[in-house]
Amino acid sequence: MSSGDNKQSQAVAKPSFSEAQACVLVESVFGLKVSKIRPLPSYDDQNFHVCISRTKDIPDGPTEYVLKINNTEASKTPDLIEVQSHIIMFLRATGFPTASVCRTKGDSITSLMSLDSGSETKNFLVRLLTYLPGKPIAEIPISPQLLYNIGKLAAKLDKTLEKFQHPRLSSLRRESFIWNLKNVPLLEKYIHALGQNRNRKIVEQVIQLFREEVETKLSDFRECINHGDLNDHNILVEPSTSASEDAAYQVSGILDFDDMSYGYYVFEVAITIMYMMIESQDPISVGGHVLAGFESIIPLTAVERGALYLLVCSRFCQSLVIAAYSCQLHPENQEYIMITAKTGWKHLQQMFDMGQKAVEKIWFETAKSYESKISM
Repeated sequence: MSSGDNKQSQAVAKPSFSEAQACVLVESVFGLKVSKIRPLPSYDDQNFHVCISRTKDIPDGPTEYVLKINNTEASKTPDLIEVQSHIIMFLRATGFPTASVCRTKGDSITSLMSLDSGSETKNFLVRLLTYLPGKPIAEIPISPQLLYNIGKLAAKLDKTLEKFQHPRLSSLRRESFIWNLKNVPLLEKYIHALGQNRNRKIVEQVIQLFREEVETKLSDFRECINHGDLNDHNILVEPSTSASEDAAYQVSGILDFDDMSYGYYVFEVAITIMYMMIESQDPISVGGHVLAGFESIIPLTAVERGALYLLVCSRFCQSLVIAAYSCQLHPENQEYIMITAKTGWKHLQQMFDMGQKAVEKIWFETAKSYESKISM
């Protein structure tokens, strides 16, 4: 959903390559002949779905790709983009349904391209990934079993990344990254975009509670590398082919690693719960199923569990405040930016009205119910 550590700065420029320019780019940088191309929705980068033609030089291999063009701010952090790309390749090699990263004609995984806008020349990092099959889970009715499986997937991902090594891994320590849950207080710079209303008051209360109840406990959380954006548009599914699988759908793709950073196990599960609530008809119940799946791989500590409710509220605030602010900068992209806001404010207010104890009771009792299922 996002990229660049200071992505909310006025300096961030979303790429504006035309389809014709994108075709030329694919052919000149990656040596592939484009047969069809169409734009894909994106928060502040630019993505294209690319179909290629077979040639005598490329007689086999994938025929569908995603061309990713990072915004100007993200393009200033090539080390970070390189690490993210190597993580995608590492996860694929260990069995996760991630894309393959294509190399340029010069055998690199990224290329820095310039675009002359008339008044100035801007630089953008470009990558090409294989296109993954499936549909976003936002487009299907999501079952408790699938929620459980997604929670389990999130934990497996974090656990697997403990083994990942790279000389520039420190680039994932993104101290000023607005989307890292550690940086919830940074929302105060953008909260003016909400105006004066109940929504703003809730956000202000969440920020204050975060300072009092989360920041003081960060040293007690277990650190890991987070995907950081397992939302309902970044997880793809297809009909299940397994006879032993209870869910009608299985995960076929994990997208968008641009928000990766060092965080904590509890951050990953909180972010996943929040996004799985967005399209749910029974949003409060979601957390228990996701938590059960996550804890089947990584049981949370008492301190981490105690912070979960506030972390889910905090992620709602991050998404909703940044969306409101981004719409002021990029009104032409409002429909995509405001996806979460369609139901997000309602869900956040419901959580706030119910209170921590009532929400936790539902989550923890649901999670506990899976223990007997597993032991049977």
